[in-house]
Amino acid sequence: MVNLRVERRFLGPDYTIGNFYINEEFVCNTLEDTVRIVNGDCSQKIYGSTAIPEGTYNVELIWWEKHQDYYCHIKDVPCFDGIMIHGGNTAADTFGCVLLGDNTSKGELTNCKVYHDKLNAAVKDQSEITITIE
Repeated sequence: MVNLRVERRFLGPDYTIGNFYINEEFVCNTLEDTVRIVNGDCSQKIYGSTAIPEGTYNVELIWWEKHQDYYCHIKDVPCFDGIMIHGGNTAADTFGCVLLGDNTSKGELTNCKVYHDKLNAAVKDQSEITITIE
């Protein structure tokens, strides 16, 4: 079993920065869209520009044809479809997904591929994967 966790640290008007853990070991930073959903109320959601609600979700490793690689898909997120964990540099790259990288500049990530590969190695061949967003 692999437990992933996103600890949101900065909730800004344009993006959200957090820390990413695999089995409680710090791995890297995260970048998400703005948090707009509180207590499950999806009425404030803006399509493609809203971070997923806090909670614990099951994750599956799937082949993403568009990028010709395996990606972690966060399953059964209320009010959302197709939420992945992947690389990207700014909130414009998130579209509701969780991005991994180093937060070395305000509102931006770098070194995304390194952490994508580290995540894939950690979850490969695992039948139980969960992520907690807090």
